[in-house]
Amino acid sequence: MDKQEETAAIFRKCLLGKNMEERAVKEFLSSSQVKIADYPKGAAVFHDGDSPRYLYVLLEGKVHIQKESFTGRHIFLSEIDEPGDVFGEVYLLMGRPYDMYVEAVRDTCLLLVGSQAFSLQPGNISAAALQVQRNLLQVLARKAYFMHNKLKVLSSGTLREKIIRFLFWSMDEQGRVRLDYTRETWADYFSVARPSLSRELGALQAEGILQVKGRDIRVVDKGAFEAYL
Repeated sequence: MDKQEETAAIFRKCLLGKNMEERAVKEFLSSSQVKIADYPKGAAVFHDGDSPRYLYVLLEGKVHIQKESFTGRHIFLSEIDEPGDVFGEVYLLMGRPYDMYVEAVRDTCLLLVGSQAFSLQPGNISAAALQVQRNLLQVLARKAYFMHNKLKVLSSGTLREKIIRFLFWSMDEQGRVRLDYTRETWADYFSVARPSLSRELGALQAEGILQVKGRDIRVVDKGAFEAYL
């Protein structure tokens, strides 16, 4: 499978390409408003303050969405690591400069979709692009749901409650969570120091509520766990 076919296959599986036939996907990807770009590890996809030009679809690799504080601290906001994941769409549609930045944390390949691909002017939009627009509404709805859940986590009163609620939204049916990022990144998500996070995880494990083995976490005492929800 060549790069173009691989890109089309990923696009058809993601929400942005949902219910699109192969012909329509090829038509959309061949648009002058769509291109593929590679970013080496450590490269910035865009900077805080940049004007948005594209919607981004992850094809391969991993990126972190981060914000720099007044004191120069890097605050982790989100991780994009699933092929087909979309980011940057809100800023593109609103036409507002970015208030965060995105960095490739390993060699990354992205599909870049220019703003003109979503033009609403009569006669300037193809059937394929119109379907992508419809699918984009679902992407925005899912992002709104995710932010709603994140707000619930970060509005919790204590660090323990934040940890419990985060795990609750992330765990599988067996009460297990596999963290795909470092504890430093997780601490940044909660806006706390890493030692504070480690101490609280250690306390939860000592109390028999959680079992923590590296990045693998399992809920042991479900009753005690749910008492913090």
